[in-house]
Amino acid sequence: MKDFIYTLTLTIALLLPLGSANASPSPEGASVYIISPANGETVGQNITVKFGLAGMGVAPAGTDKKNTGHHHLLIDGKKLPANDKAMGKEVKHFGGGQTQSSITLSKGMHTLQLVLGNHQHIPHKPAVISEKITIYVK
Repeated sequence: MKDFIYTLTLTIALLLPLGSANASPSPEGASVYIISPANGETVGQNITVKFGLAGMGVAPAGTDKKNTGHHHLLIDGKKLPANDKAMGKEVKHFGGGQTQSSITLSKGMHTLQLVLGNHQHIPHKPAVISEKITIYVK
């Protein structure tokens, strides 16, 4: 059921007319970060990524509440998503308001980075983006 609600919310957000898609303001000093794994850490193929957020709150996609958003994870992202439209398949969406996720990665080096999205999956203005970390999967 949660998967259905998440998919429905994401679909509605992505299908909204462009005219109604707006970045939400982020408060000064807001930050998002990866709690674990640590930058440079060697991990197994199945890991739990824990998300941190300061200066804002977490709310599910579709919840239009000031100073809130939900997490999006870039795995091996070459560039950040556009700041003026809903994030798409280039990121893993956590529209249910999740603050961690178990993921499986292939062996080798990978990068992880978080982007906070508003109720419509659009990055805030200014964007709330974590540092990119590098992990090694054995």
